Amino acid sequence: MNSDVQKFDLVILGRGAAAFSAAIKASELSNGEMTVAMIGTGPLGGTCVNVGCVPSKYLLEASHSVFRPEHPMMAGIHATPVKHDFSEVMEGLRSYVAHARDSKYVQVIENYSNVNLFDGLGKFVDKKTVMVSDSEGNDIALVSGSNILIATGSHPTVPNIEGLKETGFLTSDTIWALKELPESVAIIGGGAIGLELGQALLHFGSNVTVIEALDSLLPQSEPEIGFALKSKLEEEGMKFYLRARVSSVSSSGNRKTIHVITHKGEEKVEIHEIIVATGRQPNTPYLNLKAAGVDTDSRGQIVTSETMKTSAPGIYAAGDCVSKNMFLETLAAREGVIALSNMFGEDLKIDYDSATWAVFTSPQVAGVGMTENEFSQKNGSCSCRVFSLENLTKASIMGETEGIIKITVDPKDNRVVGMHIMAPNATDIITEGTYAVRNGYTIDDIIATSHIFPSFSEGVKLAAQSFIRDLSKMACCVE
Repeated sequence: MNSDVQKFDLVILGRGAAAFSAAIKASELSNGEMTVAMIGTGPLGGTCVNVGCVPSKYLLEASHSVFRPEHPMMAGIHATPVKHDFSEVMEGLRSYVAHARDSKYVQVIENYSNVNLFDGLGKFVDKKTVMVSDSEGNDIALVSGSNILIATGSHPTVPNIEGLKETGFLTSDTIWALKELPESVAIIGGGAIGLELGQALLHFGSNVTVIEALDSLLPQSEPEIGFALKSKLEEEGMKFYLRARVSSVSSSGNRKTIHVITHKGEEKVEIHEIIVATGRQPNTPYLNLKAAGVDTDSRGQIVTSETMKTSAPGIYAAGDCVSKNMFLETLAAREGVIALSNMFGEDLKIDYDSATWAVFTSPQVAGVGMTENEFSQKNGSCSCRVFSLENLTKASIMGETEGIIKITVDPKDNRVVGMHIMAPNATDIITEGTYAVRNGYTIDDIIATSHIFPSFSEGVKLAAQSFIRDLSKMACCVE
């Protein structure tokens, strides 16, 4: 290796959403004059496009195309079995991921001649210098930057369970290589990833069992929503073990056995495949952060301020490697922009309070802001209402009444501080809640805003109106 240091205005460790967002922003701010080094391994685009949002939503949409015609919601529509080939679906999924990666990342970065890609792992030598090594550990480049952004992402967490490694398992990173549909699946973890993958496989025809350590699903949401989603998934055939712990795993032939400890004692779950969906952890151990003076928390996630600064001057961090509880592609991109802007004179702050999150099950779940319990613990009391989609005309027409819209407000001024939704298109509707939380809108502001009738978004207005009147005594479109 040439020992000469290659100098750049900006060094980015990582090449996912946060990294690309920062690199493009740097190019725009400098009119292409700022020199950027982007260091990383694996396919361009990081988690979201390669093993996260894109393939998981593709698989879900394909599975819904199979399930919904076989389970019509409206009178007079007869069940129609859908022929499908799971292996062809997966081939189509992999092809689409390759297309999305090429069009949104590979071709995009080619437009920025000031961005230099380094294929390798980067680790700090000091606060300004990074050594790049190839997959075999050979040093291939030494780079330095006046400013450095750490955006190395995350990878699936795998718990230390007796026999798990020997028995074999899939994660949200490796499931995309599947060619055949497993006859039965056990998913360890009842969060967003586990439920999305579980429902997709269920809709294709797998028998799915979810094992969750907590006593409810989606703890980041309102308990009413976790309960309602569980009921819906159980109706479709999904099985659950809540407040359960996996003590060990074993295999015999083509079948695997999970030993589950519940309040009833030990039970055995026999399946053909195991998916571990117990969360994600940051890609930081290799970075040698001590050499740069960058602090991490107990989980190895990088501690940052609201401006995305780390404990080391000139070093910022963004994305899944940052110390927070949200693993969101759009949030990572926003953090990348804020970090880059602040490197060069701005004073922007990340607003986690209005950051939305979503689960793309059917029905979908989405939320923004605080739950009733979070606000009450912080402020002593709150005001909230739960609106059922059973009272929404659009939902009744479609037969999609198993849903909830819950709004939490500050009782001092009726400001919306949280909104959580379970509905067929919750991921679209939640943006209204985001505007409300971010801009300090009140329930009166929501009520005074026209909503289309009949629509699912009208449910937000009705939920707001439930603070001031009995909806059972209200005709359609009453202001």
